[in-house]
Amino acid sequence: MASPKCQIVRVRAQTMATEKLGFTVEKNPPESKLIELGVNEWPRWGCATSKFPWTFSTKETCYLLEGKVKVYVEGHGDEYVEIEAGDLVVFPKGMTVTWDVSVAVDKHYKLH
Repeated sequence: MASPKCQIVRVRAQTMATEKLGFTVEKNPPESKLIELGVNEWPRWGCATSKFPWTFSTKETCYLLEGKVKVYVEGHGDEYVEIEAGDLVVFPKGMTVTWDVSVAVDKHYKLH
């Protein structure tokens, strides 16, 4: 009797970028992607716990090193997306939001 053939299936865990309220959030992207993008070379910006409006005058990609923010997009009422440390986020040019920062933010960002 022949032995059954066994197959080893390798599944590569991939993070998925999801679009919510018009901007994209990728939870915990792989280190290889951050290196490819050159995230550590981007400028840094931070802010304390606060709430403020912001309009993106250009497309912005950011990677949160620390923090937690509820992002309310103009025109979407009380709906929000929460972003936090480890998130890679892309905001389109012209988007107006309110940042409700519950944990102080430290992020790398790239304007393009």
